[in-house]
Amino acid sequence: MVDIISELSAKFETELQNIKNSEELENIRVSYLGKKGSVTAAMKEMGKLSAEEKKEFGQKINLLKNTVADRISAKKDEIAALELQKEIDKVPEFDISLPEHFDQGSYHPITLVQRQCETIFKSMGFTVEDYSEVVTDYECFEAVNIPKYHPARDMQDTYYLENGQLLKSQTTAAQNAIYKKYRKQLIENGTPIKAIFPGRCFRNEATDACHENTFFQMEGVMVGKDISISNLIYFMKTMLSEVFRRDIKVRLRPGFFPFVEPGFELDINCLNCGGKGCPSCKHSGWLELCPCGMVHPKVLEEGGIDPEKYTGFAFGLGLTRLAMMKYGIKDIRDLNSGNLSSLAQFTDDEQ
Repeated sequence: MVDIISELSAKFETELQNIKNSEELENIRVSYLGKKGSVTAAMKEMGKLSAEEKKEFGQKINLLKNTVADRISAKKDEIAALELQKEIDKVPEFDISLPEHFDQGSYHPITLVQRQCETIFKSMGFTVEDYSEVVTDYECFEAVNIPKYHPARDMQDTYYLENGQLLKSQTTAAQNAIYKKYRKQLIENGTPIKAIFPGRCFRNEATDACHENTFFQMEGVMVGKDISISNLIYFMKTMLSEVFRRDIKVRLRPGFFPFVEPGFELDINCLNCGGKGCPSCKHSGWLELCPCGMVHPKVLEEGGIDPEKYTGFAFGLGLTRLAMMKYGIKDIRDLNSGNLSSLAQFTDDEQ
C-alpha cells in the first residue's frame, strides 16, 4: 500500500507540471481529491489493513492529501497570475506622460441667447431677477389681470399641483413681486423700475415642430413717469439689433393680452429675405416675435403703484423662439433632444 502512495505522488507531480489553465487544474483536483478521486479511493482501502499498517499508511496518505491540496492551491495562484498578465499584455501601450485630451463643452443655444440678452439689458440699466418655477394662482393670474373665468386657467393649459399651486405658464407671474420689490425707490426717489426676469415656463401642450410643453421666456418691464410706447420700441429694437448683429426693423400690431393695455404683437423684419417676402415669413416680410404693450392699470395697482402717476411697458420675449431664429433651428424639439453632437456647434464664439 505504501507503494501506491509513492506512485500517486509521482503521477500527480508529472500531471501537475503539464497543467496550462484553470480548467485543467480543476480536472486534476477532482481526479485526486474528489469523491471518486485516486487519493480518496486509497484512503478507503485503510479498512483492509492491520492496526499497525493503518497507522503508517494513514500518516502517509494524509500527508499526500495535504501535499496535493497545497500544490494545487499554489498552481492556481500561478495560473491566475499568468492569465492576468496575458490580459494586461493585450492592452495597447499608453504613455501616461502624454497631455490629456479634454472634450470642449458648449452652452445650450437657449442659454447663449439668454446670457446675451441679459448682458444687453444690464448695459441699459436693467436688473436681472430670478423667480420660482412654482407659483400661486394669484401670482400667475389674478395679479396680472387674468380673472377666474379666463381660458388660461383651464386645466388643459396649466399644470396644477396638489397643494393648489401651479407650474408657472408665463414669466408674467413675477411682475407683481417685482413691482412690490422696487416700488419704494420708484415712489421715494423717482428711480424707474427696470427689470428683466428670464425663466422656464410650462404649458400642457402637445409637442410638434413649433410647440413644447416646456419653454423659456424673458419678461421685461419698465415703470416710471412718462414711460411710453416709444420707450418700448427703442429698447426692443436695440436689444434685437445686438442679438442679430444687424439693424433690425420692428413693428407693432394690435394684440390682446390681459396684463397690457394697449397690447401689441411685436414683429421683426424677416431675417431671411430682409422684408422682401419668402416662405419663412409666409411672404409677408415679417416674423412674429413677442407680445408686449403698456402695463395695464390694474396690474400696476396690484403691485402698489398708482397708475395715475406712473406708466410702464412690459414684454414677454420667447427665448426658445429667439434661439431658433438666431441659429436657424427649424424644429423646437431639437433643442431638448440631448443630441450633444448637434448642440456642441453652439459656442461662446456665436455671441
